[in-house]
Amino acid sequence: MLARSARGTGTLLLRGLNILIPVLDRIRYVQSLKEIVINVPEQSAVTLDNVTLQIDGVLYLRIMDPYKASYGVEDPEYAVTQLAQTTMRSELGKLSLDKVFRERESLNASIVDAINQAADCWGIRCLRYEIKDIHVPPRVKESMQMQVEAERRKRATVLESEGTRESAINVAEGKKQAQILASEADKAEQINQAAGEASAVLAKAKAKAEAIQILAAALTQHNGDAAASLTVAEQYVSAFSKLAKDSNTILLPSNPGDVTSMVAQAMGVYGALTKGPVPASQDSVSSRSSRDVQGTDASLDEELDRVKLS
Repeated sequence: MLARSARGTGTLLLRGLNILIPVLDRIRYVQSLKEIVINVPEQSAVTLDNVTLQIDGVLYLRIMDPYKASYGVEDPEYAVTQLAQTTMRSELGKLSLDKVFRERESLNASIVDAINQAADCWGIRCLRYEIKDIHVPPRVKESMQMQVEAERRKRATVLESEGTRESAINVAEGKKQAQILASEADKAEQINQAAGEASAVLAKAKAKAEAIQILAAALTQHNGDAAASLTVAEQYVSAFSKLAKDSNTILLPSNPGDVTSMVAQAMGVYGALTKGPVPASQDSVSSRSSRDVQGTDASLDEELDRVKLS
């Protein structure tokens, strides 16, 4: 606690024992060096977007120079309070309503800086300023509530759409992977099927080649021609028994009952294929025989024409 006397220009009374002359000296001002808390009354302030707010706060200050606090201003607490109110209105006018709620710390710091610059000549230092309550008009409050609800609905819609998009992407990725796996499985199946068919063709070709080799070996043995004739006769009888079973069109030889001639003809063809090239004399004989056969066929055709005309 520091005090000043009213004698002359003022004598500073320090802590401890001080002697005052009666009638000449008396204590005029008493200044506390402790931190002082001052409630800033509620006041109206208009924001940058023309919204009227009712706002109050708390001011924390300390007297740093008792002489300036005593003789630099008449009422330092009142002066600092009024300065805090005017500074708060000025700073609120620079911000929109949304920024007032988001930037309360920066707003408090701006008010403290403005007060310290003005109160330096008063010997007072503002330590901090805190906004207590901000009262918004009822209509603005309803609009803010609607805005908050709309923002929440927007976030919910966005989250739902993102979930739907991710779900669609996952489903598309799943279908893509399924198609890829199915195509790979189909490809592997076709490869395996082709490999199986190729193996079957090779096996059939090898079996047929072995059968031909065995048949050729059998034909070179004794009575091989008789065995071949027997086989041809059996195949002829089996084929003849299947006539008219698969379709209505029937092709019959001139003598279907003569198995001997059929077998002889087949063996003749087989013999002609197995023999070597025919000599020239035999070619001339065969050519003459073919001409005789042609002449016979022509005479038969003429005979048939005469029968038809008659």
